[in-house]
Amino acid sequence: MPAVPTTSPATGDPVPPYYIHTTAGHFVDTSGRTLLLRGVNLSGDNKYPIGHNSYTLDGFWESGETGNVSFVGRPFPLEEAGVHLERLRGWGMNFIRYVLCWEALEHAGPKQYDEEFIDYTIALLRKCKEFGFKVYIDPHQDVWSRWSGGSGAPFWTLHACGLEPRNFTATGGLIHNEYPDPKSPDPNKFPPMAWPTSYFRLPSMTLFTMFFGGRDFAPKCIIDGMNIQDYLQSHFIDAFTHLADRLREAGGLLDECVIAWESMNEPSEGFITLDDLTNFHEEQQLKIESCPTPAQALRLGSGMAQTVDFWTFKSTGPTKTGTVLVDPKGASVWLDQKHEPGSVSIKWGWQRDPGWKLGVCPWEQHGLWDKESGTMKILDYFKWSRNSESKRKIDFVAEYWLPFWKSWSQSIRKAHPEAIVFIQPPLFKPPPNMSESDMKGRVAYSPHFYDGLTMITRHWNWFNSSTIHVLRKRIHIIQSFKVGDESIKKNFQEQLALFREDVNENVGAYPVVLGETGTPFDVDSKRSYGMTHGGVYIGNHVQQQKALDASLGATDGSNVYNYTIWAYNSTHSWENGDGFNGEDLSIWSPDDHTYRRHVKFERLAKAAAEGKLPSVSIGSAEVPPDELEVDETAPVPPDEMEVKPVPLPSLLKSREAKNFEFLVDGARALGAFSRPYPIKTVGRPKHLSYNILQATFSMTVSVEPSDAPPEGLLERTGFKEKGLPTEIYLPLTTFSSPPTLFPVPTAEEGAEELLASRSGRSTPNKSRPSTPSPPHGKKKIGSRTPKQNLKELTKRSHSIQDAISRMHFAFAGDKSKVAAGYALHLSSDPPLPLQIPDDVLDIDVEVSGGSWELRGQTLLWYYPVPNEGTKTYTIKIKKRDPRPGSPSKAGKDEGCAIM
Repeated sequence: MPAVPTTSPATGDPVPPYYIHTTAGHFVDTSGRTLLLRGVNLSGDNKYPIGHNSYTLDGFWESGETGNVSFVGRPFPLEEAGVHLERLRGWGMNFIRYVLCWEALEHAGPKQYDEEFIDYTIALLRKCKEFGFKVYIDPHQDVWSRWSGGSGAPFWTLHACGLEPRNFTATGGLIHNEYPDPKSPDPNKFPPMAWPTSYFRLPSMTLFTMFFGGRDFAPKCIIDGMNIQDYLQSHFIDAFTHLADRLREAGGLLDECVIAWESMNEPSEGFITLDDLTNFHEEQQLKIESCPTPAQALRLGSGMAQTVDFWTFKSTGPTKTGTVLVDPKGASVWLDQKHEPGSVSIKWGWQRDPGWKLGVCPWEQHGLWDKESGTMKILDYFKWSRNSESKRKIDFVAEYWLPFWKSWSQSIRKAHPEAIVFIQPPLFKPPPNMSESDMKGRVAYSPHFYDGLTMITRHWNWFNSSTIHVLRKRIHIIQSFKVGDESIKKNFQEQLALFREDVNENVGAYPVVLGETGTPFDVDSKRSYGMTHGGVYIGNHVQQQKALDASLGATDGSNVYNYTIWAYNSTHSWENGDGFNGEDLSIWSPDDHTYRRHVKFERLAKAAAEGKLPSVSIGSAEVPPDELEVDETAPVPPDEMEVKPVPLPSLLKSREAKNFEFLVDGARALGAFSRPYPIKTVGRPKHLSYNILQATFSMTVSVEPSDAPPEGLLERTGFKEKGLPTEIYLPLTTFSSPPTLFPVPTAEEGAEELLASRSGRSTPNKSRPSTPSPPHGKKKIGSRTPKQNLKELTKRSHSIQDAISRMHFAFAGDKSKVAAGYALHLSSDPPLPLQIPDDVLDIDVEVSGGSWELRGQTLLWYYPVPNEGTKTYTIKIKKRDPRPGSPSKAGKDEGCAIM
């Protein structure tokens, strides 16, 4: 690692102690330690104003047409911020991608900024700083805006582009709250991952083409004296620059907390680069539902009926399964002239050039096609470069995205001179060749990656494919298939390694931040919410944990990437997921909180006792246990009964136990996302490996003489005696020792107390009536021992299930005692602030050199920096095996020790 500079590459000014460099492919602090920034998107809730979501039609159109909405309180009320941020920190997170839509800033109209929301944002960012987070701002959008089927831009931008959003669904669009028909919507039937196909429907293709390429492709589209491209880009950039100005004026936030800005989430090419209007766009790999070609979309947009292909997603990918007639019945997506008498907008105030006729397709006005005959005239209008004397195909990223990025970065840096500006071209597209004079030594590459197969099928499959390699034509799709969990995980790492190649080849040695990755939690027909199998899988996230571990594990290995998981949504619910187009990716849910989960469990039990849930039969509790009947085919319908919860006792009394409870409660697939990693490394981390099932973590680090801390730093930081350490986060929920957390009873005592509480009985010793044999179609789980009974309870409790998957050796390997300890209702009062004792982790540690010590959830590893050459060190950490007779190691000075 090169010696850390003492001045800024962007301004030349001396750097303050909190400054973060982007050098040698990593984030680096002023002590020269390599930083790994890992955290979460906060949050998907920010896509919608208060009182709105994607599935509710009431007030949807009015909220845009009036601009009368508020985002104050997104992602959560300020008074609740401490609990949420403490939880994120307790999970080991130190990085937040702050999701912020253009609509939140400028919903009331052009240049009308919501200063109240900005005040709230400043206050929330101060909270983030208080809890030690670094933040980057994400100007978020999905398929342009809420009214085109996603999120992002304010409503008035669609009118500015001459569009009438109220007619989008009738003309072939997909809007969640109007699906499948505005007159009789049923948003619960909205197909998984159908919404991204809207990027290739007429409204979004038009909007993105005008935003990025209006001057070249829509020169007649002039508004307030400027081309629509300049009008849209200037308003977008000015709105976020105004936010940056306000953050600077607030003081204490820029660089100390907010370190970076993205330019736009997942930008799209629109029509640009399209080879032929009568064929699908080359980038349109995902096809679900009705999928018109661009030519058909143009006709539909002008009210002409079209028979279009209908697609479904099968195991081999998108498959055409037929055709469907889409008949707008004359409805048009083009804004009627009545909104702008005399070419002046009644509502928004702009003046449109007379050469841009409202009510008429702008692409027809530019000669692409003829409405009267429906004929396409210039099939390759969007194919050829306008910036080359010779005829060549357009390079969208270099010719249209990069100029926008330059304008964005120049404007943001006027308010935030030391800003790290993230580079995010369209999905899976490598960045262009970039000039150091534009980057100013302050950039990072921020691609996204999702397991598309799991996202669409809502199932963790035994096979997968190498999507990025196929999209980039490096391998044939037949060669891309991988079979088995380990093969899939290895393949994901190999795919993500391409991102390092991208940045090294086209940008330079700058950090990689995986801006989004995640997994759906409503897999297998929402079985984790008790909707199938008689509710026995309620709270069980084992499959989701496998999927999320595969995606996050891909950032380890030799990739060693920074990342922010999608997402943490405080308003998530089992019924409506994230509230956005049927997505369900939040890693925390109020409905998975212990109290609410047990209320739901009791409702299921009572409904079953009353014969309202024929797919499950739960008898009175005793030891030995009840019989359980499960109809594997019948779904459990959501119930709306008002049932008083049965109070469940708590065996967890200590503060340490409450810490554990606080971190586990409401978390989903916790073992996958609260994972060990080096927060700060002396030298450069070369390889990371984490095995959830074995609870093991290993790391290799490379150290050079230049990694020695700057002169005087050790004295100032209090590390003079031992030297500067590498700091490794070790999650309490994986590496803690249950005996140090709980005054735990025997398994049988715990079972008696738990089962008695669930049945409302004071003692579990009464005999239960015999249970008749189950009817045909149900399988009977026979009489069980107390240990088997606890195993069955484990299936029904999220925190138990996740804990067992992480802690195999707890209680001398007796998983039944883990169940007894975790299954009981816990205190709802969070132990804030979290104070983790130094002796709570129970681990074996082997190091190839140096010594170590524990401070809460952080392991400090000290090793000498060589005077010459390169030195490689390794560390191996494992959850200790407390079973009698297990080998014991000791002696930190000998290179291995136990804590």
